[in-house]
Order: sequence, then structure tokens, then C-alpha cells
Amino acid sequence: MAGKKKLYTEDSIRDLGRSGSCSLLILEPGDIITPLARDLARELSIEVRRRPASSQGDSGEGRPGANQDALAAPPPVAKELSSQRGIKVVNGREVSLPPFAFDIGRPEMDVRCGDVITSADGAPLAAGFLSLQKGSFPWTFHYHEVQYVLEGELHIGTREGTIVGKPGDILYVPHGTAITFGTPSWAKLFYVTYPADWAMPS
Repeated sequence: MAGKKKLYTEDSIRDLGRSGSCSLLILEPGDIITPLARDLARELSIEVRRRPASSQGDSGEGRPGANQDALAAPPPVAKELSSQRGIKVVNGREVSLPPFAFDIGRPEMDVRCGDVITSADGAPLAAGFLSLQKGSFPWTFHYHEVQYVLEGELHIGTREGTIVGKPGDILYVPHGTAITFGTPSWAKLFYVTYPADWAMPS
């Protein structure tokens, strides 16, 4: 006979939090938890998991810990990714940037750029650093890019005017955008591009 479904509300989670003895709430198939209750559980560091429906029939009696194994098992996609590639760590303080590989028509400018994450790492996106000294040059994005300004002052020239990025600012430049990269003195930024092979002709 199927068990009675339970409804978990904010009050239910608050009561569990007051007890101080609950760090894991397992929902049976059919149980309902409201969005606010789930948010409160997160705030109270109560992990919420749902028991797979397939484990309800045997109740884990055939093998000790069967249900716990099912709950702890990573999703198939996560398992596949973790088995194929490891986590890559880059020490940004030791990255040496080569001169920009493209002819920008500004021989007087010192522009340097280097990817630190590429498709060779199995990533669908790329990441790297770009630095430039006083001056500006035109550039058209045949990819999407997010930029995080690390140092100096970055000037992005558009048809609507100039966007100024300072340390801590984050900019998103969509595919197909034509701009000028510039700085009155010096700028360094960290970028993430999609797709990973941004330097390849589109």
C-alpha cells in the first residue's frame, strides 16, 4: 500500500531546523515541497533529495544501503564528464601572454592575448587574458564573449558611444558586434568566449 504523500511548507522546514538534528530531508515519490520551503532549507543547510521512484518497490530490503546508493549516485552526464576529463587549474599569476596573433594595424600598440582554457581541454568555451597599452583598434566578434576587467581602464567603442570598464566590471559582447578595443593608458581583462575556437573563421 502506497504511503501517504506529504506536503513540506516553510513551517515544516522551520520545525526541522529548530530541532537541529536534521541535515538531510529525503522526499518520497509524490511528496511536495513548496519553493519557499526549499529556499528556507537551503538557508538552514538542510539538503533536500528525492528518493527515486524505482526504489520504492523493494524499499531497499534486498540489499542494505540500496536506497542510499541510489540517492548518492551522480547523474549519468556528470559521471560521464568526470570520467573523461579532470578539473584544470591555471595559476593566473604565472601566465605569460604572447603578442596578439592578429594584425590590428596598430604597430605602436602592445597588445597581448593568450587562451588558458581551450577546446583541447574538452571545454565548449575558451578563457584567457588580454592586455593592451595606450591606443585602440577595431574588432568584430564572430563569437560571444564575457569580459572581466582586472586592471586599468578598458574602453569599448560602439556606435552608441564608449563603454568604460574598470576593475571589477563585467561586460558581455554578443556575436556579430563590431567595436574598438581601447585604453587611455593600460588595461588587462579576463575573458570567456563561446564557442571555444573563437579564433577560427566563422
